[in-house]
Amino acid sequence: MASEGTGVRTGGSGTTHRDPGAAAAAEAARPTSGETVRIDSWIWSVRLVKTRSMGATACRGGHVRVNGERVKPAYAVRVGDEVRLRQAGGHERIVVVKRLIRKRVGAPVAAECYVDNSPPPPPREAVAPAGIRDRGAGRPTKRDRRDLERLRGLADSANAARTRRDP
Repeated sequence: MASEGTGVRTGGSGTTHRDPGAAAAAEAARPTSGETVRIDSWIWSVRLVKTRSMGATACRGGHVRVNGERVKPAYAVRVGDEVRLRQAGGHERIVVVKRLIRKRVGAPVAAECYVDNSPPPPPREAVAPAGIRDRGAGRPTKRDRRDLERLRGLADSANAARTRRDP
């Protein structure tokens, strides 16, 4: 049974073994002493954004804040910094830097490089799909179309448009 996100495996006899591949990847990605890591590179390395250029664009657009301050892509991030990244849909990720890495690594290793303090995402609304027609059913009739509009809540706007046209 593997511990999630730690690179540690437990053997059948209860002994723990560190995954050598994960440890080697983390050490290879770690910067040498005195070397800094750019914020756009770090958020890409720990898989908060898909590409480094997306990280740079997010920084330029003001979507990345370090310790409450908007930062440029070349900002040097340090251990202990709080990074806030506003993502699509208004969701904000709040992470605290635990380890600096400059190369992109696997997800379990990347998760060890920060502490995620993000609020849980809001629950999704369980909405039944309104008005899905069977494939191959053809074009809807006028009655079908009106029923679909009523289901989708568009009936009021369609009626208002019809009454405006009638003098």
